[in-house]
Amino acid sequence: MHAEEGFVEYTQALDWLHGLLRFGQRPGLERMQWVLEQLGHPERRIPFIHVAGTNGKGSTCAFLTQMLMEAGYSVGTFTSPYLVDFRERIRYNGSMIAEEDLLQLVNEVKVWVQRCEQETEFGSPTEFEVITLIAILYFSRVARPAVVVWETGLGGRLDSTNVVLPLVSVITNIGMDHTQVLGESLEEIAREKAGIIKPGVPVVTGEGRPELLAVFEERARQTKSTLYHIGEHFQAEQVQEQLGDQQFRYRSIHRREEASYRLTMNGIHQTTNAAVALMTIDVLRNYFSFLLEEEEISRGLQQTRWPGRLEVISPRPMVILDGAHNQEGMEALVSSLDRLLPDGVQLHLLFSGLADKPLAKMAESLVPVKSKIKKLHVTTFDFPRAAEANSLQESFLAGGWEREFLDAVPDWRAFLLSWMREKQSAKADDWLVVCGSLYFIAQVRAFFPTIVEEAGE
Repeated sequence: MHAEEGFVEYTQALDWLHGLLRFGQRPGLERMQWVLEQLGHPERRIPFIHVAGTNGKGSTCAFLTQMLMEAGYSVGTFTSPYLVDFRERIRYNGSMIAEEDLLQLVNEVKVWVQRCEQETEFGSPTEFEVITLIAILYFSRVARPAVVVWETGLGGRLDSTNVVLPLVSVITNIGMDHTQVLGESLEEIAREKAGIIKPGVPVVTGEGRPELLAVFEERARQTKSTLYHIGEHFQAEQVQEQLGDQQFRYRSIHRREEASYRLTMNGIHQTTNAAVALMTIDVLRNYFSFLLEEEEISRGLQQTRWPGRLEVISPRPMVILDGAHNQEGMEALVSSLDRLLPDGVQLHLLFSGLADKPLAKMAESLVPVKSKIKKLHVTTFDFPRAAEANSLQESFLAGGWEREFLDAVPDWRAFLLSWMREKQSAKADDWLVVCGSLYFIAQVRAFFPTIVEEAGE
């Protein structure tokens, strides 16, 4: 390949990558398999932990990464979407892939993308497929971690990450998301996610509903895989919780006695995610001779932070970010707020979401905390799929909210600035929860340091 064909600048490489979005989501593994074949199957040289599920994938990956790193393992992590920088998606020991490494790998993969488009009937790989290929090359040739925590993009069966044969497969849970691609019922979605279960590879799941477990059990029988599910093979029970701290007890068939752990992340759902990560570690210790001491596990869990999940970005006035971007996410947020909100505190919500999400259903999920909510501010943000503030207002009306609760915010930045200025004085007992699309949360998070300066901290 001649040098002039490659990109010289990292930003050019990134623009080309994002330009592949025009190929949309095209389920199917044939493009991935064709390119990997040409590259001599680099994915076969890496041990993976493959994580699928509707919610909790990111947190579960974060717990796994942190525990393994505490025990001295070098860990690659592949996740999506990113919050601030595209390179967050590919990490080695917590650090993002270097711009020059990404540039070099884009140049290499670009050649294969063009050949796949020209020489096969499969067409061009999509943006996500190309990012997946880059991650495989980075982990197999550049960083060479001892293990890779590997998160699916969408679904499982036809997701481009499904070209690997992992040590363990993990399915956090099943919820209604991406129904246009994955199916209209929970069982159909479960079947898609169950597609990551491979012959003889153990599976750990945090899903407890019998009709969905039945789907996993059937797939595990076909593949002769052992399925470990919460409630039967391992249990987690929250002991106590306040903002920024919770404690839970954990039991598993792989351990003699139960253990107790602390998390700095809030929410019962994080107890479940942590338990799924713990069971995965138990399987790795038991069957793949991974060595993790109890205190390393404990430290790893306690040190795990996951931005944008009930994240306090200002203690006074209290501002919390939460990327609740589908119905289940909203329900988890509601149950957390219900438990964590002190008496006498008024709640304000600033919400923005994507137009293709079940917005009225999400609005409905918030109804249980209506008595604690003073105002619901809806806004739009700069993103192609973002819903307009007016249509959000309609969705909330359809979801059972009265007009007097709702407030359409034309400019969320101005809103946040004036909120911080006003509340820094007397009325510091109001809480503001910024929630909705992770893309929105990312923009708020990036904007926040400037607010604090301007408000005179």
